[in-house]
Amino acid sequence: MGVGTTSGVRIVVGIWERSPFGAFTDVFLELPDGSSVLLAPDEIVAAYVSGTYRFDTVSVVDVSARRTARGLELAAGALEASIDVGGISPLGRILRIVPKPVARDPRWLAAIDPVARLVAPGSGTAGSAGNGRREYYGVTGAHDVTGVRGTWAGEPLGELAPLDPPVAFGFASMPRIPQVVDVETTIREPV
Repeated sequence: MGVGTTSGVRIVVGIWERSPFGAFTDVFLELPDGSSVLLAPDEIVAAYVSGTYRFDTVSVVDVSARRTARGLELAAGALEASIDVGGISPLGRILRIVPKPVARDPRWLAAIDPVARLVAPGSGTAGSAGNGRREYYGVTGAHDVTGVRGTWAGEPLGELAPLDPPVAFGFASMPRIPQVVDVETTIREPV
């Protein structure tokens, strides 16, 4: 999930149901001054994620994300947020056209990367990750985010805003329009 806020805090949440590290949630933040923060649930996740993406600060904190009827309740260190999720987005309708096994295949993702960057500027489906890794984002669904409430370090997040400019943690950002996406991330280690 990626959202911007009128306070200038931009939030990207990863809820990983399956990973080599088990299920976990992590949070990437870009603050109004342009600095980036990783909020990770443990040292192992923090080390791997910060070795794949760029952050100015890495913090190991309790991270919890709870799905609700309205969307998501998130608590991660100094971040408290309630995020409202709406219906399938226009991007989500387009994504339904591609069968899921194809949509997650790294060969397909490398081929469509230029198109993905045109359709959703700032985003991408294939690129270089940290430490010589190659990364692929197989997006199979998308829903609009319709609202956000909460605080960062005790200060209000403000209202929902575009994720603009694109966040700069890795090779690609989330779409400009706040969204929740279903994505399978493939990271290939260097040989």
